[in-house]
Amino acid sequence: MPGSGSPPTQLPPPTQPPPPAPNPRANHQRLLAATSLLALVLAVLLATSTTPLPRLLRLLLRPKSLLTRPPEPGPVEDTSGHAGRPPCVLWMAPFASGGGYCSEAWSYVASLEGNFAAGVGDNFTLSIAHHGDLESPDFWHGLPEQSKDLAHRLATARCELSRAVVVCHSEPGAWYPPMYQSLPCPPTGYDEPAFVIGRTMFETDRVSPEHVRRCNQMDAVWVPTDFHVSTFVKSGVDASKVVKVVQAVDVAFFDPAKHAAFPLPVGFSVMVPDDDSAWDPVSSKGKGFVFLSVFKWEQRKGWDVLLRAFLQEFTRADDVALYLLTNAYHSDTDFGGKIHRFVKNSSIEEPVGGWAEVRVVDEHVPQSALPRLYKAADAFVLPSRGEGWGRPVVEAMAMELPVIVTNWSGPTEYLTEENGYPLDVDRLAEVTEGPFKGHLCAEPSVDHLRALMRRVFVDREEARSKGRKAREDMVERFSPEVVARIVADQIQHVLASTQYSVDG
Repeated sequence: MPGSGSPPTQLPPPTQPPPPAPNPRANHQRLLAATSLLALVLAVLLATSTTPLPRLLRLLLRPKSLLTRPPEPGPVEDTSGHAGRPPCVLWMAPFASGGGYCSEAWSYVASLEGNFAAGVGDNFTLSIAHHGDLESPDFWHGLPEQSKDLAHRLATARCELSRAVVVCHSEPGAWYPPMYQSLPCPPTGYDEPAFVIGRTMFETDRVSPEHVRRCNQMDAVWVPTDFHVSTFVKSGVDASKVVKVVQAVDVAFFDPAKHAAFPLPVGFSVMVPDDDSAWDPVSSKGKGFVFLSVFKWEQRKGWDVLLRAFLQEFTRADDVALYLLTNAYHSDTDFGGKIHRFVKNSSIEEPVGGWAEVRVVDEHVPQSALPRLYKAADAFVLPSRGEGWGRPVVEAMAMELPVIVTNWSGPTEYLTEENGYPLDVDRLAEVTEGPFKGHLCAEPSVDHLRALMRRVFVDREEARSKGRKAREDMVERFSPEVVARIVADQIQHVLASTQYSVDG
């Protein structure tokens, strides 16, 4: 379970049938495939060149990406030597994919850009490239225009690889050489860049041996929490390479004072009685209290724990609803069917007063609209079995929502009794399938979750007080300005260790 999403399925090795008779059409197809691959390789290898001809080839051959626009005409650059240019930080991450690594990478580069604007840390330049997960047009089109403009500018910025600090911001399976189809990071291996940093995380109690090996190929490994420092070092990653660098949350964007609540209801109801003619799906929400959970549909996120606790604790007589903002993860999108089957197989009995309402929001909510959805809720809940960081959690905290979150893994870095409701763990359970079989993760307490949800529902003043404290902590400890200083300090340390200077 690598942080912010499990690795994409590894591509199986191609099979080789007995050689057929010569086929000109097949040869032509192979030639086209080889040409496309060659074009991709050349685009990557020439992306950092300083000579005019390779720059022209780069524009002709580079793969089309959401991050790049056709370059605007500009002055001819001085290509003699380094011309006094500072070194570059090349940040490679899934910038156009959505998800945890994507949002984290955005928080870092936007924070560094803010530093540059303030004249801090301007002895290096910044460039970005998409790497890791596939690009998502839905996510990209939902970004604010200011973010798109920043991406276009940084994606076309020149970066000389031999003078670059490369940040590989993804799960280790995407690092050079990638274990599945992805642009490798570093692009040409570990010898050419001046320094290579791996930014990653895991949600389990350990790191797999192959990923330990990949981490130890890096010059440094940045992880987000003390939990990860401990698990990485215990797993065998060189302790001298492991550095804690926390994640930022955009407290200016996720600010409840700047947003109106998203109008409810939204999505569709599940657990609706078939024979209840009095059920009104339009006026039903409007409920007096709304729990919100945001996650991709996988077992790790604890959706089963959440549904069991909510449906056992509340009834239709309670003025309450649970909203699930979710999307498919290696599965189909029949979330209503999944919920019905889970309830039937779990033998959860329908209360006398009828089921409390559960609503599923399975449509894409653009990033620009997320604060309004948080604003429409009264509390956030995520009984996850393990988190690398917990991006929706800190976004909800920045929006002054009281949060109920499993007290294990990533959230232990920021969740306290004063700013939220830490959820007890009954035990550590073994992962029984997949690439992380044998690892341990948390099994959250259903009984404690029921008690905490009822407590938040009943004592709303306490919940609001914790929400206010949550935002205060996000601003003081995890704002872009605070985290930018941490990241910039680490980069300055790297530049000093590689004996870089502006004239280097």
